[in-house]
Amino acid sequence: MVGIIGHKVGMTQIFTENGDTSPVTIIKAGPCFITEIKSEEIHGYNSIQLGYYEVSKVKLNKPKVGHFQKISLPNLKYLKEYRVIKNHEFELGQIINVLNFKEGEFVDITGTSIGKGFTGNQKRNNFTRGPMSHGSKNHRAPGSIGQGSTPGRVFPGKKMAGRMGGNQITISHLKILNVDLKDNILIVKGSVPGKPGNLLSIKPTKHL
Repeated sequence: MVGIIGHKVGMTQIFTENGDTSPVTIIKAGPCFITEIKSEEIHGYNSIQLGYYEVSKVKLNKPKVGHFQKISLPNLKYLKEYRVIKNHEFELGQIINVLNFKEGEFVDITGTSIGKGFTGNQKRNNFTRGPMSHGSKNHRAPGSIGQGSTPGRVFPGKKMAGRMGGNQITISHLKILNVDLKDNILIVKGSVPGKPGNLLSIKPTKHL
């Protein structure tokens, strides 16, 4: 089974039959088109390329527009590859939608976390602050960041102020609670990375 691309709609809660509440994320997944098939003989590995979210061709560059015209598919904004086994049955132009997923299955969802901007050590690295008395002058300052003349530099990886968030994160083993075939909606238990409208990649969880 291959993955699918979608957008995060938002979060809500649903009630189980015994009255318990469960936090869920609603995902608009697909439909996606298979825009390219790569083989081990030609490319060195086996994969399929999925295209998602139809847009006007003026929003794409010429190589992408030519790519879609060559295979007679609509202009798609997002492209992503998924590895597949060698003897698969996927075909160029095939539609991938939520029919590939079932209630009770588990998926891994990858997305970009919410960006927090430039933050200090207290927020970014959970440092404690300095004394808040009038003369301390060290309320939220980082303090010493290294040794003296030896080694005479700051080691890479030092925890300091900087950009926080906006990273690619994968949440594993999320359970599918409902599949809406009419509106291409997946409802999964728990939270996924990013804010509403964020692009997501959904792949079946590999069981060891």
